[in-house]
Amino acid sequence: MTEIIDYGRFAERLAGPRPRWDLLRAFQDEWGYTVPADADPWPKWSETEHRAYVRSLHEGWTGEEEDPFKGVDRSLPIPKALDEWWDLPFNSFTYSARLYWTNPEYPPTLRPDPSGYGVAGALPEPNPFVEPGGDLRLCCFMAEYEYCNEWAYLAAEAGHDDPRVFVSLDEDGWALQARSLSEFFVLLAAVRLPSHFGWSVQLNDDDFADGTPPRERIEAAYRPMGFQNWRELGADTTLFGGPDVIVRHDTGMADFSVEISGRTWDALAATARTLGWTWDEETVEPPHKDAEPE
Repeated sequence: MTEIIDYGRFAERLAGPRPRWDLLRAFQDEWGYTVPADADPWPKWSETEHRAYVRSLHEGWTGEEEDPFKGVDRSLPIPKALDEWWDLPFNSFTYSARLYWTNPEYPPTLRPDPSGYGVAGALPEPNPFVEPGGDLRLCCFMAEYEYCNEWAYLAAEAGHDDPRVFVSLDEDGWALQARSLSEFFVLLAAVRLPSHFGWSVQLNDDDFADGTPPRERIEAAYRPMGFQNWRELGADTTLFGGPDVIVRHDTGMADFSVEISGRTWDALAATARTLGWTWDEETVEPPHKDAEPE
C-alpha cells in the first residue's frame, strides 16, 4: 500500500458525482478485499438459515406449509439499486457474508411483518419522514444477525430508484441510517471491513492520556466521513477519517467507545500518538489476510 488515502476527505467522495457503485468497489479495494477464488455468491432468492428454521417450527406446530412470501407486498416494486447491489460481481457481502453478521431479506419484507417473523413495527404517527395519513410501512432488506436491528426503506419510496434507508431502534422506532441504499452499502462496508483487513484497536475513553475526552482529540485531528451515525445494538457511532485511518467514536452502548483501523501499522501508530493512547502491542489486532473471519 504505497498510496496514502486520506479518509478525512471521504465526505467529498461520498457527495461527489460518480457511477453508483464505483465508491463501494474503490473502498473495498483500498482495504484489500478481493472475491475469494472459490466463492459462490449468496443466492438472491434464498431464505436465511434462521428464517428457514422459524418457518419449519411454524409448520411443525400447525401442520400447514407456510407461504415464504407471506411478509411481502408483491404489489410494491423493488428499488433498482437493491437489485444492482445483489448482482455486483465484486459484492463483498454476497461473496463473503461472514464478514458482516447480518441477514438479507429478499424480496424485502414488510414492517410490521404480516408473517410475524420481523421484529420492528411501522413508523409511529406522527413522524418526520411521511406526511400525515401516508403509508407508515417499511420494507426490510437487511437485519442484524439476530434481528435486534432491521434496515428498511419506506414502502412509499419502493418505486424510487435509490430510496432512503432507516434503522429500527428499540425505544425510538426508526431513525434515518443513510440517504440512499447505495450509500448504506458503502457505510456497511466501512463499518465491517476495516477492522478485519486493517490494523485495529478497540479502546474506551479512560484508555487515553491525561483524562482528556477522546472525542475532543478526534474532532480536532480528524474529519467526519459524511455518513449518518451507525446505529446497531445500542451503538450511536460517528465515523471520522484521516490519512490511511478510520476512527469510530461511539456515544451509545457499543462495547468500546473508540475503534481505530489503519490500512498500515504506521497509520495506526500515528493515530495512537495523535489521540494520546499509549501503544500496547497486545491489544492491536493485525490484518486478516482472507475474507473469512475465524
